[in-house]
Amino acid sequence: MLQLLRTEQISDKINKGESEQKSERWRENKMSKVVVFDHPLIQHKLSIMRDKNTGTKEFRELLSEIAMLMVFEVTRDLETEEIEVETPITTCKCKVLSGKKLGIVPILRAGLGMVDGVINLVPAARVGHIGLYRDPKTLEPVEYYCKLPEDSENRELLILDPMLATGGSASAAINFIKQRGCHHMRLVNLIAAPEGIKRIQQDHPDVDIYVAALDDHLNDHGYIVPGLGDAGDRLFGTK
Repeated sequence: MLQLLRTEQISDKINKGESEQKSERWRENKMSKVVVFDHPLIQHKLSIMRDKNTGTKEFRELLSEIAMLMVFEVTRDLETEEIEVETPITTCKCKVLSGKKLGIVPILRAGLGMVDGVINLVPAARVGHIGLYRDPKTLEPVEYYCKLPEDSENRELLILDPMLATGGSASAAINFIKQRGCHHMRLVNLIAAPEGIKRIQQDHPDVDIYVAALDDHLNDHGYIVPGLGDAGDRLFGTK
């Protein structure tokens, strides 16, 4: 089951801390949609990831598994075409993928933990990478690495990052990718804060957002509450 949230519901979570969510699709004011996956398997695995006692190995495996489960639904609306296939018994009409091919772009470093799960589901997808750091003086995101597939402008790109906190890095990454001629993107996050979703919708109303959980708010240090801590550190065993 999926939950598609209205823009005002996200604003309510920012302004009032409300957690009630309604299931509805919308395209008001050409804003992007926000899809929250409440599938029992995803929620079960995410609960284990949130636990501070979950070790690096299990955390890494769960992130990959959730990414695969999420992308199964993210790709639900991919275009197909009908072809004729000859089985050992007879011929029949079958459907195969058509239209734009897929590309995967993890935001370094934590986004790397979602790649294998997606590749297991879509092995033909091309993989790019983008890395950002925050300038200590201007506090603005700066691109330090970006390499995309040669035909990325003709692909449907899935931007991967476990956490959508302030939305600054994700918004900047999408900007840098758009500057390279890519305009068909979807953002896939494990956990999001309302502030991050609001930022992406303001900056990139053409980019739909898919998350496994929409948490309450950001704390004074910019961490998602309740969240799961620093996804990169927990993924790679660093501090």
